[in-house]
Amino acid sequence: MNTKQANASEVASGSLRDLLPDLEKLYKDIHSHPELSMQETRTAGIAADRLRAAGFEVTTGVGKTGVVGLLRNGDGPTVMLRADMDALPVAEATGAAYASKVTATDPDGKAVPVMHACGHDMHVTWLAGATALLAQTRDSWKGTLMAVFQPAEETAAGAQAMIDDGLFKRFPKPDVVLGQHVMVGPAGVIGGRTGTITSAADSFQIRLFGRGAHGSMPQTSIDPVVMAAATVMRLQGIVAREVAPTEAAVVTVGALQAGTKENVIPDEAIIKLNVRTFDAGVRQRVLAAITRIVNAEAAASGAPKPPEITPLDRYPLATNNPAATQRVVEAFRKHFPAERVRQTGPASASEDFGSFGAEWGVPSVFWFVGGTDPDTYAKAKATNRINEIPSNHSPFFLPVLHPTLETGVETLVVASRAWLAS
Repeated sequence: MNTKQANASEVASGSLRDLLPDLEKLYKDIHSHPELSMQETRTAGIAADRLRAAGFEVTTGVGKTGVVGLLRNGDGPTVMLRADMDALPVAEATGAAYASKVTATDPDGKAVPVMHACGHDMHVTWLAGATALLAQTRDSWKGTLMAVFQPAEETAAGAQAMIDDGLFKRFPKPDVVLGQHVMVGPAGVIGGRTGTITSAADSFQIRLFGRGAHGSMPQTSIDPVVMAAATVMRLQGIVAREVAPTEAAVVTVGALQAGTKENVIPDEAIIKLNVRTFDAGVRQRVLAAITRIVNAEAAASGAPKPPEITPLDRYPLATNNPAATQRVVEAFRKHFPAERVRQTGPASASEDFGSFGAEWGVPSVFWFVGGTDPDTYAKAKATNRINEIPSNHSPFFLPVLHPTLETGVETLVVASRAWLAS
Protein backbone atom coordinates (compact mmCIF):
# COMPACT_ATOMS: atom_id res chain seq x y z
CA MET A 1 0.00 0.00 0.00
CA ASN A 2 1.24 3.48 -0.87
CA THR A 3 0.97 5.23 2.51
CA LYS A 4 1.03 8.67 0.87
CA GLN A 5 -2.31 7.82 -0.68
CA ALA A 6 -3.69 5.94 2.30
CA ASN A 7 -7.09 6.97 3.55
CA ALA A 8 -8.68 6.17 6.88
CA SER A 9 -10.39 3.05 5.53
CA GLU A 10 -7.16 1.57 4.22
CA VAL A 11 -5.27 2.43 7.38
CA ALA A 12 -7.92 0.98 9.66
CA SER A 13 -8.60 -2.24 7.78
CA GLY A 14 -5.62 -3.39 5.71
CA SER A 15 -2.77 -2.87 8.18
CA LEU A 16 -4.98 -3.75 11.13
CA ARG A 17 -5.34 -7.35 9.97
CA ASP A 18 -1.60 -7.79 10.39
CA LEU A 19 -1.70 -6.32 13.90
CA LEU A 20 -4.68 -8.30 15.22
CA PRO A 21 -2.81 -11.40 16.50
CA ASP A 22 -0.46 -9.21 18.53
CA LEU A 23 -3.30 -7.03 19.83
CA GLU A 24 -5.33 -10.08 20.87
CA LYS A 25 -2.33 -11.36 22.81
CA LEU A 26 -1.89 -7.92 24.41
CA TYR A 27 -5.56 -7.77 25.43
CA LYS A 28 -5.49 -11.21 27.06
CA ASP A 29 -2.30 -10.33 28.91
CA ILE A 30 -3.73 -7.10 30.32
CA HIS A 31 -7.01 -8.81 31.18
CA SER A 32 -5.08 -11.47 33.11
CA HIS A 33 -3.07 -8.84 35.00
CA PRO A 34 -5.54 -6.19 36.17
CA GLU A 35 -4.46 -3.42 38.52
CA LEU A 36 -6.47 -1.25 40.90
CA SER A 37 -6.76 2.52 40.56
CA MET A 38 -3.44 4.33 40.99
CA GLN A 39 -1.65 0.96 41.03
CA GLU A 40 -1.45 0.54 37.23
CA THR A 41 2.35 0.33 37.08
CA ARG A 42 2.56 -2.80 34.91
CA THR A 43 -0.11 -1.61 32.49
CA ALA A 44 1.47 1.84 32.28
CA GLY A 45 4.83 0.24 31.55
CA ILE A 46 3.35 -1.79 28.69
CA ALA A 47 1.66 1.32 27.28
CA ALA A 48 4.88 3.33 27.48
CA ASP A 49 6.88 0.58 25.78
CA ARG A 50 4.32 0.34 22.97
CA LEU A 51 4.40 4.08 22.39
CA ARG A 52 8.21 4.20 22.34
CA ALA A 53 8.32 1.33 19.85
CA ALA A 54 5.97 3.34 17.60
CA GLY A 55 8.22 6.41 17.74
CA PHE A 56 6.37 8.52 20.30
CA GLU A 57 8.00 10.86 22.81
CA VAL A 58 6.89 9.30 26.10
CA THR A 59 6.37 10.83 29.53
CA THR A 60 5.49 8.51 32.41
CA GLY A 61 4.31 9.12 35.96
CA VAL A 62 1.85 11.86 34.99
CA GLY A 63 -0.69 11.95 37.80
CA LYS A 64 1.24 9.09 39.46
CA THR A 65 0.83 6.31 36.88
CA GLY A 66 -0.46 8.11 33.78
CA VAL A 67 1.38 7.94 30.46
CA VAL A 68 1.44 10.59 27.72
CA GLY A 69 2.86 9.94 24.26
CA LEU A 70 3.45 12.57 21.57
CA LEU A 71 3.98 11.86 17.89
CA ARG A 72 4.87 15.16 16.23
CA ASN A 73 4.41 14.86 12.49
CA GLY A 74 4.64 18.32 10.99
CA ASP A 75 2.25 21.24 11.00
CA GLY A 76 -1.38 20.42 11.63
CA PRO A 77 -3.97 19.88 14.35
CA THR A 78 -3.26 18.17 17.65
CA VAL A 79 -5.54 15.22 18.45
CA MET A 80 -5.69 13.70 21.93
CA LEU A 81 -6.78 10.08 22.32
CA ARG A 82 -7.51 8.78 25.82
CA ALA A 83 -7.78 5.28 27.31
CA ASP A 84 -8.27 4.43 30.99
CA MET A 85 -6.23 1.64 32.56
CA ASP A 86 -7.58 0.68 35.99
CA ALA A 87 -9.56 -2.39 37.05
CA LEU A 88 -12.06 -3.10 39.82
CA PRO A 89 -12.10 -5.03 43.12
CA VAL A 90 -14.28 -7.78 41.64
CA ALA A 91 -13.74 -11.55 41.58
CA GLU A 92 -13.92 -12.72 37.98
CA ALA A 93 -16.49 -15.40 37.21
CA THR A 94 -16.34 -15.48 33.39
CA GLY A 95 -14.56 -18.81 33.14
CA ALA A 96 -12.34 -17.47 30.36
CA ALA A 97 -8.99 -19.16 29.80
CA TYR A 98 -7.36 -15.79 30.42
CA ALA A 99 -9.51 -14.87 33.44
CA SER A 100 -7.90 -12.88 36.23
CA LYS A 101 -6.76 -14.65 39.36
CA VAL A 102 -5.13 -11.50 40.74
CA THR A 103 -5.56 -10.16 44.25
CA ALA A 104 -4.27 -6.81 45.49
CA THR A 105 -4.35 -4.54 48.51
CA ASP A 106 -6.95 -1.80 48.33
CA PRO A 107 -6.53 1.72 49.80
CA ASP A 108 -8.01 0.48 53.11
CA GLY A 109 -5.32 -2.18 53.37
CA LYS A 110 -7.65 -5.09 52.58
CA ALA A 111 -6.79 -7.93 50.21
CA VAL A 112 -9.31 -7.91 47.35
CA PRO A 113 -9.76 -9.77 44.06
CA VAL A 114 -9.14 -7.67 40.95
CA MET A 115 -10.81 -7.90 37.54
CA HIS A 116 -11.11 -5.83 34.38
CA ALA A 117 -14.88 -5.81 34.82
CA CYS A 118 -15.39 -2.53 32.96
CA GLY A 119 -13.41 -3.11 29.77
CA HIS A 120 -10.43 -0.85 30.39
CA ASP A 121 -8.19 -3.67 29.19
CA MET A 122 -9.95 -3.36 25.83
CA HIS A 123 -9.51 0.43 25.91
CA VAL A 124 -5.76 0.13 26.44
CA THR A 125 -5.48 -2.38 23.60
CA TRP A 126 -7.53 -0.17 21.28
CA LEU A 127 -5.27 2.81 21.87
CA ALA A 128 -2.11 0.72 21.52
CA GLY A 129 -3.38 -0.53 18.17
CA ALA A 130 -4.51 2.87 16.90
CA THR A 131 -1.23 4.58 17.80
CA ALA A 132 0.73 1.83 16.08
CA LEU A 133 -1.34 2.14 12.89
CA LEU A 134 -1.16 5.92 12.81
CA ALA A 135 2.59 5.82 13.38
CA GLN A 136 3.05 3.33 10.56
CA THR A 137 1.16 5.58 8.15
CA ARG A 138 2.53 8.96 9.22
CA ASP A 139 3.44 9.79 5.61
CA SER A 140 -0.28 10.21 4.91
CA TRP A 141 -1.14 12.78 7.61
CA LYS A 142 0.22 15.86 9.34
CA GLY A 143 -0.21 17.12 12.85
CA THR A 144 0.45 15.90 16.39
CA LEU A 145 -1.01 12.79 17.94
CA MET A 146 -1.26 12.80 21.74
CA ALA A 147 -1.99 9.44 23.39
CA VAL A 148 -3.07 9.54 27.04
CA PHE A 149 -3.24 6.37 29.12
CA GLN A 150 -5.11 7.51 32.21
CA PRO A 151 -5.14 5.97 35.69
CA ALA A 152 -7.97 5.77 38.22
CA GLU A 153 -11.09 6.38 36.18
CA GLU A 154 -13.00 4.08 38.52
CA THR A 155 -12.37 6.40 41.48
CA ALA A 156 -12.90 9.65 39.53
CA ALA A 157 -9.36 10.63 40.49
CA GLY A 158 -7.25 9.90 37.41
CA ALA A 159 -8.12 12.67 34.98
CA GLN A 160 -7.86 15.31 37.69
CA ALA A 161 -4.59 13.83 38.94
CA MET A 162 -3.07 14.21 35.47
CA ILE A 163 -4.42 17.74 35.18
CA ASP A 164 -3.08 18.65 38.63
CA ASP A 165 0.30 17.22 37.60
CA GLY A 166 0.61 19.80 34.84
CA LEU A 167 -0.96 18.05 31.86
CA PHE A 168 -2.17 21.37 30.46
CA LYS A 169 1.21 23.07 30.90
CA ARG A 170 3.55 20.24 29.94
CA PHE A 171 1.86 19.13 26.71
CA PRO A 172 0.40 20.85 23.63
CA LYS A 173 -3.23 21.93 23.76
CA PRO A 174 -5.28 19.62 21.53
CA ASP A 175 -7.79 20.73 18.94
CA VAL A 176 -10.03 17.87 20.01
CA VAL A 177 -10.13 15.18 22.72
CA LEU A 178 -11.46 11.76 21.68
CA GLY A 179 -12.42 8.76 23.79
CA GLN A 180 -14.58 5.65 23.76
CA HIS A 181 -15.94 2.87 25.98
CA VAL A 182 -16.92 -0.76 25.44
CA MET A 183 -20.49 -1.41 26.59
CA VAL A 184 -23.30 -3.94 26.29
CA GLY A 185 -24.46 -3.79 22.67
CA PRO A 186 -23.88 -5.72 19.44
CA ALA A 187 -20.14 -6.08 18.86
CA GLY A 188 -19.02 -3.91 15.98
CA VAL A 189 -21.76 -1.31 16.50
CA ILE A 190 -20.85 2.25 17.46
CA GLY A 191 -23.21 4.51 19.42
CA GLY A 192 -23.00 8.17 20.29
CA ARG A 193 -24.84 11.45 20.43
CA THR A 194 -24.46 15.22 20.54
CA GLY A 195 -24.62 16.82 23.98
CA THR A 196 -24.67 14.90 27.26
CA ILE A 197 -23.30 11.40 26.73
CA THR A 198 -22.69 10.23 30.34
CA SER A 199 -24.19 11.41 33.61
CA ALA A 200 -22.72 13.32 36.50
CA ALA A 201 -22.14 11.14 39.57
CA ASP A 202 -21.77 11.87 43.27
CA SER A 203 -20.92 9.30 45.92
CA PHE A 204 -21.20 9.73 49.67
CA GLN A 205 -20.62 7.92 52.93
CA ILE A 206 -23.23 8.60 55.60
CA ARG A 207 -22.38 7.77 59.21
CA LEU A 208 -25.41 7.46 61.48
CA PHE A 209 -24.93 7.58 65.25
CA GLY A 210 -27.01 5.67 67.79
CA ARG A 211 -26.58 4.19 71.25
CA GLY A 212 -25.60 0.56 71.61
CA ALA A 213 -27.31 -1.93 73.88
CA HIS A 214 -28.07 -5.59 74.48
CA GLY A 215 -30.35 -7.03 71.82
CA SER A 216 -32.77 -8.15 74.54
CA MET A 217 -33.13 -4.60 75.85
CA PRO A 218 -33.80 -2.42 72.79
CA GLN A 219 -35.53 0.19 74.96
CA THR A 220 -32.11 1.23 76.26
CA SER A 221 -30.75 1.82 72.76
CA ILE A 222 -31.05 4.26 69.92
CA ASP A 223 -30.89 1.69 67.17
CA PRO A 224 -28.78 2.85 64.18
CA VAL A 225 -29.79 -0.25 62.20
CA VAL A 226 -33.45 0.74 62.23
CA MET A 227 -32.39 4.35 61.57
CA ALA A 228 -30.34 3.24 58.56
CA ALA A 229 -33.10 1.01 57.21
CA ALA A 230 -35.64 3.83 57.46
CA THR A 231 -33.19 6.17 55.76
CA VAL A 232 -32.58 3.78 52.87
CA MET A 233 -36.29 3.33 52.27
CA ARG A 234 -37.00 7.05 52.46
CA LEU A 235 -34.17 7.82 50.01
CA GLN A 236 -35.99 5.76 47.38
CA GLY A 237 -38.75 8.35 47.40
CA ILE A 238 -36.49 11.07 46.01
CA VAL A 239 -36.60 9.81 42.42
CA ALA A 240 -40.18 8.55 42.73
CA ARG A 241 -41.64 11.73 44.24
CA GLU A 242 -39.20 14.63 43.92
CA VAL A 243 -37.90 14.24 40.36
CA ALA A 244 -40.27 15.03 37.50
CA PRO A 245 -41.11 12.22 35.05
CA THR A 246 -39.48 14.27 32.29
CA GLU A 247 -36.23 14.46 34.26
CA ALA A 248 -33.84 11.69 35.24
CA ALA A 249 -31.88 10.68 38.32
CA VAL A 250 -30.61 7.53 40.00
CA VAL A 251 -30.12 7.13 43.76
CA THR A 252 -28.49 3.83 44.67
CA VAL A 253 -27.48 2.60 48.13
CA GLY A 254 -24.59 0.25 47.47
CA ALA A 255 -23.52 -0.50 51.04
CA LEU A 256 -25.18 -0.66 54.45
CA GLN A 257 -22.90 -1.74 57.25
CA ALA A 258 -23.77 -2.04 60.95
CA GLY A 259 -22.98 -4.29 63.87
CA THR A 260 -21.03 -7.49 64.39
CA LYS A 261 -23.35 -9.81 66.35
CA GLU A 262 -27.02 -10.70 66.25
CA ASN A 263 -27.76 -9.82 69.90
CA VAL A 264 -25.77 -6.58 70.10
CA ILE A 265 -27.31 -3.31 68.97
CA PRO A 266 -24.38 -1.28 67.60
CA ASP A 267 -23.46 2.35 68.16
CA GLU A 268 -23.46 3.39 64.51
CA ALA A 269 -24.27 2.42 60.95
CA ILE A 270 -22.66 3.31 57.62
CA ILE A 271 -24.53 3.93 54.38
CA LYS A 272 -22.72 4.42 51.07
CA LEU A 273 -24.73 5.77 48.19
CA ASN A 274 -24.32 6.89 44.62
CA VAL A 275 -26.28 9.53 42.68
CA ARG A 276 -26.48 9.97 38.88
CA THR A 277 -27.98 13.06 37.24
CA PHE A 278 -28.04 14.71 33.82
CA ASP A 279 -28.94 18.26 34.82
CA ALA A 280 -27.29 20.65 37.27
CA GLY A 281 -30.62 21.76 38.73
CA VAL A 282 -31.79 18.19 39.27
CA ARG A 283 -28.47 17.34 40.87
CA GLN A 284 -28.77 20.21 43.32
CA ARG A 285 -32.31 19.20 44.32
CA VAL A 286 -31.43 15.52 44.73
CA LEU A 287 -28.37 16.22 46.88
CA ALA A 288 -30.35 18.65 49.03
CA ALA A 289 -33.07 16.01 49.48
CA ILE A 290 -30.51 13.42 50.59
CA THR A 291 -29.13 15.78 53.23
CA ARG A 292 -32.65 16.66 54.41
CA ILE A 293 -33.78 13.03 54.68
CA VAL A 294 -30.65 11.77 56.40
CA ASN A 295 -30.77 14.49 59.04
CA ALA A 296 -34.53 14.16 59.53
CA GLU A 297 -34.42 10.40 60.07
CA ALA A 298 -31.61 10.80 62.60
CA ALA A 299 -33.58 13.48 64.44
CA ALA A 300 -36.74 11.37 64.37
CA SER A 301 -34.79 8.49 65.92
CA GLY A 302 -33.38 10.68 68.69
CA ALA A 303 -29.80 10.25 67.50
CA PRO A 304 -27.25 11.63 69.97
CA LYS A 305 -25.65 13.75 67.25
CA PRO A 306 -26.22 14.62 63.60
CA PRO A 307 -25.01 12.25 60.89
CA GLU A 308 -21.68 12.74 59.13
CA ILE A 309 -22.06 13.04 55.35
CA THR A 310 -18.70 12.62 53.62
CA PRO A 311 -18.22 13.00 49.83
CA LEU A 312 -16.34 10.06 48.30
CA ASP A 313 -15.99 10.97 44.64
CA ARG A 314 -17.61 13.02 41.92
CA TYR A 315 -17.77 12.68 38.14
CA PRO A 316 -18.72 15.64 35.93
CA LEU A 317 -21.15 15.45 33.05
CA ALA A 318 -19.46 14.31 29.85
CA THR A 319 -20.77 16.49 27.02
CA ASN A 320 -20.05 15.98 23.33
CA ASN A 321 -19.34 19.14 21.35
CA PRO A 322 -21.94 19.41 18.53
CA ALA A 323 -19.58 20.38 15.68
CA ALA A 324 -16.90 17.91 16.69
CA THR A 325 -19.47 15.14 17.12
CA GLN A 326 -20.87 15.77 13.65
CA ARG A 327 -17.36 15.56 12.23
CA VAL A 328 -16.72 12.22 13.93
CA VAL A 329 -20.08 10.78 12.90
CA GLU A 330 -19.54 11.79 9.28
CA ALA A 331 -16.14 10.09 9.31
CA PHE A 332 -17.68 6.95 10.83
CA ARG A 333 -20.47 6.87 8.25
CA LYS A 334 -17.94 7.09 5.41
CA HIS A 335 -15.95 4.19 6.84
CA PHE A 336 -18.51 1.84 8.40
CA PRO A 337 -21.76 0.42 6.99
CA ALA A 338 -24.71 2.61 7.97
CA GLU A 339 -26.25 0.01 10.29
CA ARG A 340 -23.13 0.02 12.46
CA VAL A 341 -23.27 3.73 13.35
CA ARG A 342 -26.21 4.53 15.60
CA GLN A 343 -27.48 7.35 17.75
CA THR A 344 -27.91 6.53 21.42
CA GLY A 345 -29.41 8.22 24.43
CA PRO A 346 -27.26 9.49 27.31
CA ALA A 347 -25.92 6.72 29.56
CA SER A 348 -26.37 6.76 33.32
CA ALA A 349 -22.80 5.54 33.57
CA SER A 350 -20.27 8.22 34.50
CA GLU A 351 -16.80 9.13 33.25
CA ASP A 352 -14.07 11.58 34.21
CA PHE A 353 -13.13 11.80 30.51
CA GLY A 354 -15.14 15.02 30.31
CA SER A 355 -12.69 16.81 32.60
CA PHE A 356 -10.05 16.99 29.87
CA GLY A 357 -12.13 18.90 27.34
CA ALA A 358 -14.09 20.98 29.87
CA GLU A 359 -11.09 22.15 31.88
CA TRP A 360 -8.81 22.58 28.85
CA GLY A 361 -11.51 24.49 27.00
CA VAL A 362 -11.43 22.30 23.88
CA PRO A 363 -14.14 20.21 22.16
CA SER A 364 -14.38 16.56 23.12
CA VAL A 365 -16.25 13.57 21.70
CA PHE A 366 -16.97 10.29 23.50
CA TRP A 367 -18.75 7.26 22.05
CA PHE A 368 -19.58 3.64 22.82
CA VAL A 369 -18.52 0.42 21.09
CA GLY A 370 -20.64 -2.70 21.53
CA GLY A 371 -18.94 -5.74 23.01
CA THR A 372 -21.74 -8.33 23.11
CA ASP A 373 -21.93 -11.28 20.74
CA PRO A 374 -24.41 -10.04 18.09
CA ASP A 375 -26.48 -13.24 18.11
CA THR A 376 -26.69 -13.23 21.91
CA TYR A 377 -27.76 -9.59 21.87
CA ALA A 378 -30.36 -10.16 19.13
CA LYS A 379 -31.92 -13.10 21.01
CA ALA A 380 -31.97 -11.12 24.27
CA LYS A 381 -33.63 -8.19 22.54
CA ALA A 382 -36.23 -10.40 20.88
CA THR A 383 -37.21 -11.87 24.25
CA ASN A 384 -36.96 -8.58 26.17
CA ARG A 385 -34.04 -9.90 28.24
CA ILE A 386 -31.27 -7.43 27.44
CA ASN A 387 -31.01 -6.57 31.13
CA GLU A 388 -29.86 -10.15 31.75
CA ILE A 389 -26.71 -9.69 29.65
CA PRO A 390 -23.77 -9.21 32.06
CA SER A 391 -23.03 -5.49 32.08
CA ASN A 392 -19.98 -3.46 32.99
CA HIS A 393 -18.86 -4.09 36.61
CA SER A 394 -20.41 -7.57 36.61
CA PRO A 395 -18.09 -10.48 37.51
CA PHE A 396 -19.36 -12.07 34.27
CA PHE A 397 -18.60 -9.07 32.00
CA LEU A 398 -16.39 -10.17 29.11
CA PRO A 399 -16.56 -8.54 25.67
CA VAL A 400 -16.27 -10.88 22.70
CA LEU A 401 -12.87 -10.39 21.11
CA HIS A 402 -14.01 -10.02 17.54
CA PRO A 403 -15.16 -7.72 16.10
CA THR A 404 -14.94 -5.66 19.31
CA LEU A 405 -11.15 -5.45 19.16
CA GLU A 406 -10.82 -4.31 15.56
CA THR A 407 -13.81 -1.97 15.75
CA GLY A 408 -12.35 0.03 18.62
CA VAL A 409 -9.01 0.42 16.85
CA GLU A 410 -10.74 1.50 13.65
CA THR A 411 -12.91 4.10 15.39
CA LEU A 412 -9.90 5.78 16.97
CA VAL A 413 -7.99 5.84 13.68
CA VAL A 414 -10.95 7.06 11.64
CA ALA A 415 -11.89 9.76 14.17
CA SER A 416 -8.29 10.97 14.43
CA ARG A 417 -7.96 11.18 10.65
CA ALA A 418 -11.02 13.45 10.58
CA TRP A 419 -8.70 16.10 12.08
CA LEU A 420 -5.15 15.16 11.11
CA ALA A 421 -4.30 16.97 7.87
CA SER A 422 -3.82 14.87 4.73
